[in-house]
Amino acid sequence: MTVEPLRFAFGLHVHQPVGNFDHIIEQHVREAYLPFLQRAVDHGCLPLALHISGPLLEWLEAHDTAYLDLVGRLAADGKVELLLAGFYEPVLAALPRADRIEQIAWMREAIRRRFGVEAAGLWLTERVWEPDLPAELAAAGVRFALVDDRHFLVSGFDRERLHAPFWTESDGRRVALFPIDERLRYLVPFRPPAETAAYLRELRGGGHRLAVLADDGEKFGGWPGTRQWVYERGWLDEFLDTMHALIESGDVRLTTLAAALEEVPSGGLAYLPTASYREMETWALPPEAAARLGRLEDELGEQRLAGPDGALVRGAHWRNFLVRYPEANRMHKKMLALSALCRRRGDPPEARRAVGRAQCNDAYWHGVFGGLYLPHLREAVWRNLALAEQELRRDEPLTFDVLDFDGDGAEEIWIHSWAFSALVSPHRGGAIEEFTLFAPGLNYGDVLTRRREAYHLVAVAAGEEGPTQPGAGAPSIHDLARLPHLSQAPPLDGDDRAMFLDRILPGDLPVDAYARGDYRPLHSWARTTFEVSVAASPESVELVCRVPTGAVGAGLREKRLRFDAQGGITVAYRWDPAAFAPAAFFAPEISLARALDLKCTPGAEVWSYPITTVAQSERGLEETLQGTSFTPRWPVAVSAGRVELGGVIGSPPR
Repeated sequence: MTVEPLRFAFGLHVHQPVGNFDHIIEQHVREAYLPFLQRAVDHGCLPLALHISGPLLEWLEAHDTAYLDLVGRLAADGKVELLLAGFYEPVLAALPRADRIEQIAWMREAIRRRFGVEAAGLWLTERVWEPDLPAELAAAGVRFALVDDRHFLVSGFDRERLHAPFWTESDGRRVALFPIDERLRYLVPFRPPAETAAYLRELRGGGHRLAVLADDGEKFGGWPGTRQWVYERGWLDEFLDTMHALIESGDVRLTTLAAALEEVPSGGLAYLPTASYREMETWALPPEAAARLGRLEDELGEQRLAGPDGALVRGAHWRNFLVRYPEANRMHKKMLALSALCRRRGDPPEARRAVGRAQCNDAYWHGVFGGLYLPHLREAVWRNLALAEQELRRDEPLTFDVLDFDGDGAEEIWIHSWAFSALVSPHRGGAIEEFTLFAPGLNYGDVLTRRREAYHLVAVAAGEEGPTQPGAGAPSIHDLARLPHLSQAPPLDGDDRAMFLDRILPGDLPVDAYARGDYRPLHSWARTTFEVSVAASPESVELVCRVPTGAVGAGLREKRLRFDAQGGITVAYRWDPAAFAPAAFFAPEISLARALDLKCTPGAEVWSYPITTVAQSERGLEETLQGTSFTPRWPVAVSAGRVELGGVIGSPPR
């Protein structure tokens, strides 16, 4: 009996986030995306599936069309199968349902316009799956999607069953799902090609009809060390020669996913839980829980984790990043609020596209990848939110809303006009958590808090140990991420960063200890819930904040915040000198992503220091400037103080 070749669907996902630097994108095109595709053509190892993210597609159309021209020729010949996704690469599950469908529609239109072909399959961004997605995917014209085999394993599926397409549905609308083989993801390109060939032959020998590999194109020259391994040391040429030999021998046949869906019998019905890839679920855990998970995995051992029990040992889901990082949650909830406002106001195209760009996933999370710690990626999100809100509020007067903006059960006050948008949190001592001026497109409050991450302690314990080469292969990005080192743990903040966090500081506190966060305030209102009254006029919105009667910290008699229509801010304080030590200082800390002029009355010494974080990336541990702390210090004896910040000069547009 003749055994037919194993169908091998090979997919690449090439992507760049909104706001990334031109030189980084250019380097990836030159050193990873284009050479891989050219060599695959030269060796005749086609077809392959390809997803090009919308931000990368827009950059290539503006800067370098050679890659797109090559893709277009191959797509026209049926040698490249183009895949859909949300155009600006959002995590679809984190969007309103209408936005999910719209993002996919934008990608479909772009593929049709640029390449002249129709796409039916979907690359699922960060492989973040939630059970209600099939209905929207089907409504957007998606016939099949790629997910990790782990999504099936955590539901109890046998790994041996996962070499076939499955079907799932929600609300009676169905899509097919292709499980991506995790073993192939770790073999390619980090192990010698002979190991991949042996595994594919093993699958064929076991009677399987399909193998699916789809992963980041940056693995092939974009990640640290991969250019040397993949190109200079000959891995890619050897791999493509090996694939060609498997094809010639009849062991393997390269296929598109669409063809595999028609030719390979269905594995049956599957309902998958909320899931992402293994590492993402670990990164989403708080540091203490991540450490517990690591200890549990050590106790179980590598062999048991590699078996069926290992899939049941899990971290958290992607949405938990919005719990771990309030900065990510504020971006997300601002995006949701503006998306809804945009729908109510007729979806002006410029505002709708700006909201779409602000949905790009990278700045909302953190792991080895994920750009929450990269200020230029967060800044790109806030810039697009500012563009959208400016368009939506073009002729709007100064006003305010009281609502639970961030979804945590406590109300915030959202002040906005044609010129600015600000968010004040009464339950954080009247702190300003967002202050966006539309003209420069900047949220001056976008400063990341210095937090403890699980890898900080691991890095301190690791000392100076270097990466260990895994046998004859190259270390994967996850191997490299486990091997950073630090001489000491980075500084931490006692409170989440914001503008106007108010404290009483000891008179003998040195500025360097203050900058390190190595101090205890004599008193802090950073977590005090204030009673707030609001008065509004066409010229200003004024908030008067007071400590509730009988509450600790009543020595602060009043905090008054005034916002004018142009975005100017004045924050005035009155306190009881007798309530505090005579040598102490009243000291509101103002964390700013960009410097603003501060005018203090009466005059005050202003402490200032750079706010830097230490975070892991694909290059190891990196120190990054997040913003600057400014702290006016008034002796408590003066009993009152005021800070003025400038806003926009000019009149509302007409």
